[in-house]
Amino acid sequence: MAEININAADILGAASKAGRRLKDNTVQDEGFKAATDQARVLAYYLTLLVKWNKSMNLVGPQGWEQVFHSLIIDSLHLADFLDSLELPANPVTLDLGAGAGLPGIPLRTLWQAGDYRLVESREKRCIFMRTALRMMKLPRTDVFQGRAEKIPAETLPADLILSKAFMPWKELLEFVKPMLAPQGRIVILSNDPAPSEQDLDDPGYELEDSMQYKAGDKVHYFWCLRRM
Repeated sequence: MAEININAADILGAASKAGRRLKDNTVQDEGFKAATDQARVLAYYLTLLVKWNKSMNLVGPQGWEQVFHSLIIDSLHLADFLDSLELPANPVTLDLGAGAGLPGIPLRTLWQAGDYRLVESREKRCIFMRTALRMMKLPRTDVFQGRAEKIPAETLPADLILSKAFMPWKELLEFVKPMLAPQGRIVILSNDPAPSEQDLDDPGYELEDSMQYKAGDKVHYFWCLRRM
């Protein structure tokens, strides 16, 4: 079997094909300053993901280009979306049900504000994420292995909670209330548009913003719900 070898030029080419550019919005004096550096680190993550996926079934797509255009592309758009929100300067972020680190690990290559915790209960996926983070040297990013309701109290409250298919969104709103700071945000990655005011019947939240974009031949969405 041929050795997997993805490089920065491959990532820059795939981003260009998707109509995206990696941009230098990482934290000053920490992390990666240039798009080529970001592409190099993303290439390492994709190489590791595709390699481990052969034995661990981490994600559905098999080839790296499929993974990029169906999954990694979310992180590029999400970095822009988070920059548009009025978050604290150093937000505490929880990524619930982080799985193989999507969208969180590629997101942290581009968006490195505050502290970021990947929350995942499955041991093998946590081992994969810790291996990737150790080699990628992403700042202020770690993994919590366990159920979300067991997150240590000293790391709470969170200013931002990310969810991609962690649980149905109406259940999620109630579930995260003990974890979320006043005026904190939940960003939901979804295949469906944001709910209407009538559907959002929890008076504790308001829809602050939403975004849609193409990922391959599908439309993906972000919703930002702010705690009142």
